[in-house]
Order: sequence, then structure tokens, then C-alpha cells
Amino acid sequence: MGKIREASEADAEACAAIYAPYVRDTAITFELDPPTVAEVAVRINQAVRTHAWLVLEDDGGRVVGYAYGGPMKPRAAYRWSCEVSIYLELGRRRTGGGRALYEALLDRLTARGYRIAVAGMTLPNPASEGLHAALGFEPIGTYRNIGWKLNTWHDVAWSQRPLAVTDDPPTEPT
Repeated sequence: MGKIREASEADAEACAAIYAPYVRDTAITFELDPPTVAEVAVRINQAVRTHAWLVLEDDGGRVVGYAYGGPMKPRAAYRWSCEVSIYLELGRRRTGGGRALYEALLDRLTARGYRIAVAGMTLPNPASEGLHAALGFEPIGTYRNIGWKLNTWHDVAWSQRPLAVTDDPPTEPT
């Protein structure tokens, strides 16, 4: 399966290449234009500073997937919640890499003091729905016809998973 490690700016090119086909050819993401390598580098730097961005390398050291967490919403009361996403190189689903990558991400976010992870999935997406359910995410609602991409409207299902249970009031995420 390879190795999971924290991402750096040097991984931006590989992450951009993994993400581009999802942007161009699917409704899995609602971005319409693939971000540049420089844009992905900025995203990685921001995520690593406040949440986490991890990459999965194959046995040869090539990045074949990534997962990251970021703010769920900008308002202060949401600061213990985070939104998570994962992308694997096309053709790598059901290899165990996605689960391992997500588990490592959730562990990292828990260690930083986050309490809830949320994830949105454009429907239909049985692979993503199955992965999130297997990792303990529970459905919390669906936005109907919320995004227009590839000449049709798409629903987005949301799910959440607790990360940590600690005393209240919570300490600030680090």
C-alpha cells in the first residue's frame, strides 16, 4: 500500500494531477477549472498550518492519493469542526489506501483538538458513501439540486463523525 506522510509544497504537482480529472470529468467536486500547481501549493500550506494534508505514496514513493481537512465554516463557534476530503489516483479505489489515508487524517485532526469531521459527497457516489460509512460517518442531510455541473443538477449528501470527546469548555485546536 505504501507510506502515508504529511504533505509539503513539493507534493503540489502530484496532488494537482490527481485532482484534475475529478474537476474536468466528474461532478465529485464542484470546481470547474483544475487549480494550478501554485494554487494547490497554497492549499497544502494552509491546511498543514491549521488542520492537516496527508499524501499516500505507492511502494515506489510516488504520490497516489491525498486527504486533507480544513475549516467547516469561518465563524468562530465552528472552530472545533472541520471538513474533510480525499482523492485517490483514478483506478486506485478499493485498494485499502483510501481507508488508511482517511484514518491517518482523522487521527491527526483529533490530535490537533478537533471534535467533529464533516464530509460532503456529490450524489450518486457509492464508493465515497461506502468509505465514509465504513469509517463511522453518519448521514446528517442532503442538499438537493445544489450544484450545476456537466449540464445537470447534483445533490450533495453530508455526513459527520465525532473525532474526540473531551471536557467542556473545549481547548483551542492547535
